[in-house]
Amino acid sequence: MEQAFTETIKVVLKKHFGKQSEEVFENSQLLQYLNQKTKSANRGAKARGSFANLYAIYVLVEDYLANDFQNRKGEYTDYEGALYTKLFQRQKTLPFGNKLQNHALNNRVNAEFQKFFPTSGHTPILRNLETNRYWINEKLLIYKDLNLSKTIIEIIDEYIKAKQDAFQKFIQTCETLQEIENSEPQKVQSFILGLLAPNIDARLFEIVSYAILKYYYHDQVIYFGFELDKLSKENLKLYKTGRTNANDGGIDFVMKPLGRFFQVTETLDVKKYFLDIDKTERYPITFVIKSEKTTQELLDKLRNNAIEWYSAKAIVEKYMACIEGIINISTLIERYKTVVQQGYLNEILSEIIKQSKIEFNYEVNF
Repeated sequence: MEQAFTETIKVVLKKHFGKQSEEVFENSQLLQYLNQKTKSANRGAKARGSFANLYAIYVLVEDYLANDFQNRKGEYTDYEGALYTKLFQRQKTLPFGNKLQNHALNNRVNAEFQKFFPTSGHTPILRNLETNRYWINEKLLIYKDLNLSKTIIEIIDEYIKAKQDAFQKFIQTCETLQEIENSEPQKVQSFILGLLAPNIDARLFEIVSYAILKYYYHDQVIYFGFELDKLSKENLKLYKTGRTNANDGGIDFVMKPLGRFFQVTETLDVKKYFLDIDKTERYPITFVIKSEKTTQELLDKLRNNAIEWYSAKAIVEKYMACIEGIINISTLIERYKTVVQQGYLNEILSEIIKQSKIEFNYEVNF
């Protein structure tokens, strides 16, 4: 399959393998996998990146090269393997990698690779669970007498560069829109609405959701206290609790003073929802879902999937009762329009810029 970034892959291969480059590309399953995983490179910052799976391969090939196995033919089979902790920490030092979890190294790369190549007898990552040591599958690194390790690193480096450039342009676009917010507000509104779509990068969707909800709630007032004649007045305030997609127990936003939890997601895997609920000791959670389905459709889908998964309806209903609310894309759009009417368009854009710079390490990487 050819896609925009395929040309970059082929340029790298031609530099290393000359006339054999096309043959290598067509016959290497690992290169074909990279071709699949780099489709978002030229689609801008709004397209979902594939850093987790690419970085799992990257750090293992990097370890392979660091030990000069590309020049030590036949010796990799005797290698004790790279320590998981070292690989995992290395992933986090790569651009956009500081919040990555362990799923790619442990299973996701191999599982996805097998989906792409169901008849292949190989998987990219080999591991020993007892010693926590990992290897790249050298059989996928070598085509005939050609070693692809250096080209794999260079291809992923080019993908990183393309994504960095895309996010830099995204930030620059946001900052340019800030300058015309008063004179051309429709352009700014349309840009932000364009970030509320099912195919948007999950991190950007979470950032935009936070910016909208923060200003949607911040003018709402609550009165509370221990005595009726001594009630305190406080505005609702939404806090972002950490980096997007972080392993933080399933809490993306917290509202003060109500203590309301929000979790942003794009999946309809009921096990993931119930896991988030379990992580917070079945504390009620509002789910912000990157979906154009209606809230009722989403609830029905979750309940039906839960009934299929769990045999006891009582358990299902206990979990479903913990879903305090569902905010879908259409709800976010409605709340966005409300906040814009209240005059907070520039504040939303500023929040998107601020959170994006934090999330994508703009100051460090660009």
